[in-house]
Amino acid sequence: MSSSQFFPEPEQSNREVIRLYDEEGRSLPCFVEQAFFHKDIQYLLLLPVDSPITIIAWDSDEDDSEATWVEDTEELQTVFPDAKAVLAEQNLVLNYAGYTLTVAGELPESEEDSILTLEIETETGQVESEEFQFLTHFYHEDQEYEIYTPLNPLLLFGKRTSNEKVELLTAEELEDIQPYLEEFLVQTLEQEDMN
Repeated sequence: MSSSQFFPEPEQSNREVIRLYDEEGRSLPCFVEQAFFHKDIQYLLLLPVDSPITIIAWDSDEDDSEATWVEDTEELQTVFPDAKAVLAEQNLVLNYAGYTLTVAGELPESEEDSILTLEIETETGQVESEEFQFLTHFYHEDQEYEIYTPLNPLLLFGKRTSNEKVELLTAEELEDIQPYLEEFLVQTLEQEDMN
């Protein structure tokens, strides 16, 4: 499901772009999809400018093999040059952005046999299915890695601070504004239906 099913795609040149910074100082450029105020705080719904990717290592070649997300900073730094090289062969530029790895460039069309469905446990303990598009694979020290991009958009929630910076909401902050966010989204969709 694309973000445009929720929000119309504004003209690229008219879209505000902000940068989120993680604890390491790496930045993640994001489009501001929507913004609303609650208790004098501006909350933002953000969509990364470049496509997020994930690197997965498999524990074997068997059908029932386990997927391991490569999230450890040291392992990511070790395999990053190989991942960058194989993505460059597809005219994609790998970025070690804040909060997630991203690729700039035009992604290939997704095909049914290149989609991976994984069961992912959320922070609340619920299990959800998420679909990923296969991009490429590579080997590092006899370990096979595969690179995927999620088919659903990675939507992030942030707020503007008093010094005009934007920071991600904590899980508690997101839970607190959830009812107001849902109300805002319903109103936005109703307004779009009337236009």
